Amino acid sequence: MIGRRVLQKRVWNNGRRWLFPSSPPSLVPASETTEHCKRQFSTRVLAAFSSPSSNPLDLKFPYMENKCKFFSSNAVAGLPTNGIVDVPLAQTGEGIAECELLKWFVHEGDEVDEFQPLCEVQSDKATIEITSRYKGRVARVLHDPGSIVKVGETLLKMAVEESRVEESRVPSVILGNLENEKHFDAKLNKDCTSGVLSTPAVRNLAKEHGININDVQGSGKDGRVLKEDVLKYAAQKSIIKDPSFTAAADLGELLHRGKSSSHVSVEVSGHHEDTVVPLRGFQRTMVKTMSMAAKVPHFHYVEEIDCDALAELKGSFQTNNAEPGIKFTFLPILIKSLSMALSKYPMVNSCFNEESVEVILRGSHNIGIAMATPNGLVVPNIKNVQSLSILEITKELSRLQQLALDNKLSPDDISGGTITLSNIGAIGGKFGAPIVNLPEVAIIAMGRIQKLPRVADDGDIYSASIMTVNIGADHRVLDGATVARFCNEWKRFIEKPELLMLHMK
Repeated sequence: MIGRRVLQKRVWNNGRRWLFPSSPPSLVPASETTEHCKRQFSTRVLAAFSSPSSNPLDLKFPYMENKCKFFSSNAVAGLPTNGIVDVPLAQTGEGIAECELLKWFVHEGDEVDEFQPLCEVQSDKATIEITSRYKGRVARVLHDPGSIVKVGETLLKMAVEESRVEESRVPSVILGNLENEKHFDAKLNKDCTSGVLSTPAVRNLAKEHGININDVQGSGKDGRVLKEDVLKYAAQKSIIKDPSFTAAADLGELLHRGKSSSHVSVEVSGHHEDTVVPLRGFQRTMVKTMSMAAKVPHFHYVEEIDCDALAELKGSFQTNNAEPGIKFTFLPILIKSLSMALSKYPMVNSCFNEESVEVILRGSHNIGIAMATPNGLVVPNIKNVQSLSILEITKELSRLQQLALDNKLSPDDISGGTITLSNIGAIGGKFGAPIVNLPEVAIIAMGRIQKLPRVADDGDIYSASIMTVNIGADHRVLDGATVARFCNEWKRFIEKPELLMLHMK
């Protein structure tokens, strides 16, 4: 057996020397690669194996065929073609499979530098700018704003300098299936380097009518093909009957005309259609998280808290504030007092692992604040509240609120939360019934502070600033008694803030 293996290895080594002579191969242009390989194979290999017998030799080496095909498909398919490179959507975070394309910073035909922002995308966790790895020109934009793009999918195609393309090339032996590779490259090159400027929406319109956009004469700037050009071309080819009506067939345009016109037809004014609104970004995240949270058994605990002393403390902070741009509110004090209560009841500051049936007591108090933004509900969190002063909490809260409004929150800002506060009272309402933000085990909804009559121990009636809170807890982890005791501790710090100062580290 050992002898047979040695013999096979020697035969194969000799065979390799027959197929590839010791003389160094000369460089061959890519366009002549196929014919060159045929000539080399026929003149050197067939000549070496020529036989006076009339029966031709069957020169098929399965190992060699498989190796060549495997190498060719991986080396050639991933290479840029004639200066055109694909710019894919890179991995934006752990567990992210797709992103929503929010907007483009570049258009087809624009010159792009290295590290220049190309577009802005939004994942389940954050909004991120995609930058360019190359210096070149945008050849084709493949997605419209609002589209959902999978990670690894091509965002756009760029025309770059040939020298930069050559830097990414690797030497390859191209045998077998080369004609298919050349045909694929030629087709890709035709599609990407046609030179026609148009938006993805116009390209889709041409595709819907079966029109080759390269045949359409553009009337826009630099020969850009516009929507009207496609409709006009379609009318000339009798694909559509009335291009003016088709161009104005959009319901939004009809309604816009109706508002500016003194007369609106009965058909248009009486026509009402349903509108389909796709959920994107944070709204899609809310669908997923709330669907999972709805399966969790909840326990809700409602309590009223007297905030008169809290209002006096807030007013004192604002009066003695020496830092410009800092506005004190109730929320930073509530956040700090919540952290003090969590120190005594760490089970409320935990997360539940359903697979291993384990509870993890979190060492940091990363308190999340639910914020309503134009892009949907988002819950950034303030890290390590137990180590921050009320002033530091105020500054961090202001930073997160501004980033949320600008849709610029980072993945770190919205990950790692341990408990959530929902200040629904800032909008209105006495209290709400919140649902936990998994894997957290507790969430607190706070209603608005309002003046209400109360009865003192001696029977006197007085006015008090009352806030109603509703604690939603994962009943698999927290029982009612634990939630009640925790709420009483938090209430004690709010109603007597001097205790907060006494225990603060």
